[in-house]
Amino acid sequence: MTDHLRARHSEGKERGTAILDVSGLQWASEQNVVAARLGRRPGVLEVEVNPVAQTATVVFDPARTSLAELRIWVIECGYHCAGQSVPSHICDPMAEPDPPAAGYGEHRTVTRERGQVDIAVLPEHHRPGRQTPVGHADHDVHIGLAAMDHAEHAPRGGTEAPPSPHEMTGHGGHAGMSMAAMVADMRNRFLVALLFSVPIVMWSPIGTEVLGLDLPVPFGLRRDVWTLLLSLPVIFYSCRIFFTGAVRALRAGTLDMMVLVAVAVGAGWLYSVVVTFTGGGEVFYEAATVLAAFVLLGHWFEMRARGGANDAVRTLLDLAPPRAVVIRGGEPVEVPTAEVAAGELLLVRPGAKIPVDGVVEDGESEVDESMVTGESLPVHKQPASAVIGATINRNGTLRVRATKIGADTALAQIVKLVQQAQNSKAPGQRLADRAAFWLVLVALIGGGLTFAAWFLLAGAPFGVAILFAITVVVITCPDALGLATPTAIMVGTGLGAKRGVLFKNAVALETSARVQVVVMDKTGTLTRGEPEVTDVIAEGIADDELLRLVAAVERESEHPLAEAIVRHADAHGLEPLRAGRFENVPGHGAVADVAGHRVAVGNRRLLERDGVELGGLAAQRDEVAAGGRTAVMVAVDGVAAGVIGLADAPRQTSAAAVAVLHELGVEVVMLTGDNAATARRIARRLGIDTVVAEVLPGDKAARIAALQAGGRKVAMVGDGVNDAPALAQADLGIAIGAGTDVAIETADVVLMRSDPLDVPAALRIGRGTLRKMRQNLGWAIGYNTVALPIAAGLFEPAFGLVLRPEIAALSMSGSSVIVAVNALTLKRLHLPAPTESPPGESTRT
Repeated sequence: MTDHLRARHSEGKERGTAILDVSGLQWASEQNVVAARLGRRPGVLEVEVNPVAQTATVVFDPARTSLAELRIWVIECGYHCAGQSVPSHICDPMAEPDPPAAGYGEHRTVTRERGQVDIAVLPEHHRPGRQTPVGHADHDVHIGLAAMDHAEHAPRGGTEAPPSPHEMTGHGGHAGMSMAAMVADMRNRFLVALLFSVPIVMWSPIGTEVLGLDLPVPFGLRRDVWTLLLSLPVIFYSCRIFFTGAVRALRAGTLDMMVLVAVAVGAGWLYSVVVTFTGGGEVFYEAATVLAAFVLLGHWFEMRARGGANDAVRTLLDLAPPRAVVIRGGEPVEVPTAEVAAGELLLVRPGAKIPVDGVVEDGESEVDESMVTGESLPVHKQPASAVIGATINRNGTLRVRATKIGADTALAQIVKLVQQAQNSKAPGQRLADRAAFWLVLVALIGGGLTFAAWFLLAGAPFGVAILFAITVVVITCPDALGLATPTAIMVGTGLGAKRGVLFKNAVALETSARVQVVVMDKTGTLTRGEPEVTDVIAEGIADDELLRLVAAVERESEHPLAEAIVRHADAHGLEPLRAGRFENVPGHGAVADVAGHRVAVGNRRLLERDGVELGGLAAQRDEVAAGGRTAVMVAVDGVAAGVIGLADAPRQTSAAAVAVLHELGVEVVMLTGDNAATARRIARRLGIDTVVAEVLPGDKAARIAALQAGGRKVAMVGDGVNDAPALAQADLGIAIGAGTDVAIETADVVLMRSDPLDVPAALRIGRGTLRKMRQNLGWAIGYNTVALPIAAGLFEPAFGLVLRPEIAALSMSGSSVIVAVNALTLKRLHLPAPTESPPGESTRT
């Protein structure tokens, strides 16, 4: 676990964490606006913004601020915020999201005077009076705190009040819907720009001199006046997002792509306006409008591409059913899932989704949990069985007592974990974000220097110099650099979520790509953590008859070995017998009368107590024990009759997981506290390289440190409390999802399915994601390195190579599209498929 994660974990109770909906981030570099302004607010500790997901992870001090304040501050940045981004089943289904494009991209003000908050600008469905269930922040961020904050800022003498704490939860699908609205809006702005740019070009010098057009100017106007009029819809509608975005960035004290495009378009257009109103001359209306059209076109395609990166989270959000059947007053009543209260009894009919987490009180059924846990086979449920919200009840009718609702459900926690991972930044991304800021500054300074060099030093006409300057500003836009890693991380974490592999942050995703050694705990990780029968050796009696007699005795016992023998007998379809005069012998075994025989089942000491000689079975017992299996001795009527061998059973996919790890060039180490013979038996069966056995729980972390001492990156896979120190020590901690809460909390990656085969899947996802990040960063940096000198006209004297602003805009936008599309190809990454029956898998020898 990284130092950052350790700090977060140690301060958990002092921090709140919220995933906020931040809609309206058209450009990747706009994340700096939200991060910069929120980061300066009191009580805000960390801000990580994801322009692809349209969300932000905010870590804050609940004693100094609240979710209501955070939401207002996001709106003050000029973006829409519906509250926390959580699964839609938490929200009031009557509370629809804002109409498409409503308010996004426009600067919306929230006045704050003398402690008052005017929220008249908020959409109607986000105002008080709409009862939307509460979303929870991590680590005990209490509703009372937000409520007190609202009371503090309540307007005096007005009917409006600040958002209630019940409205701090946004519609779970909002981020995806907002992206669709932004894509549509970007398309409309492009179409308007295209519609007016075409006639502007036709009446421009390009149309007359290059295309040979000689069109009369309508209404007897001068050509430059006519093109000015045609440019107005492009500047004041299509380009408005550039100017408002630039204002937001400058107010936040940062620089982003909006500033560059606004400067480029604004400089060319304003220069042309001045020329027009001072008597006429060479104007560049066609350059400004075509430049805007190409930027909008490229960004429309790029937004459509990166919109697909959030498919995994949107799929998770859509899993929760909108309605639930609750038994109230003895009658089933259908209500919105958001209205289900903890402790209520739910009726879940065959084929229906289970609305929330709960415990079965009545009925039996098979439940398909694949959509949440990734487990492919239906799980049998009966009274006292726990069920997960959003899973599908297959055949029987269940009555379920709700235990966790809203943001506390497993689905909500999974979504939040995935969103936090998507919003977190890998070291490479943090460097790219800083580079993007400085690249904007370089572009502005470079544009000024280019103008000065051509106009003052080279003696070029003013119009030529300013065109070179505009080209430099446009082509250096860092949007591709800002998208390079977030898009890859979005796709990688989403790919993992579909497989049931949950990365807690981008650092874990990047670290998984560099793992060279995987250390796996044995019990509960490589094995099921429960014994199974491996050997049935009978002497003087048939195997099945021996098993029937032993099973009859063991049915009366609660020992785990007894349960394994009973399961084995039942699996072989043996008719059960009844035992009488049962006697439990602590530490030795049990004795009972079965079918007229006195049967003793236990260890050697039990038989020695009754004076039973092992005879030829002694060698059989020693052979079983030498193989690392537990030997259970059986005597019938005072005569040794057999030996039953039991051992912890390997998981079905353990051998396949080890084989795939070897294919990846990863060394596999088994670390266990079990005895060496048992550990070697499992290792031989699974093909594991190294066995470290008989390790005390407190020494596991030291063994991990010893492996790291050679400079290798080590991943630890475990499931128990005693694995937590080792998980924290390892470069990458991987917790089996069925393990303890402590192990899951300490780990960097959680495997929902408890399937060892998901370990190599996690490493492959990490390697694939890191590869895409490097490719995207390489492309973005290489593009700017090559494009900048060309745009500045350095090759014009020698080669006549000149870029016009329109071509620069198309090139810049195309670069962003390439980055987004390249990241989406990660979805085709091949992952190891679960194996139904690995070679060598057997439950009886």
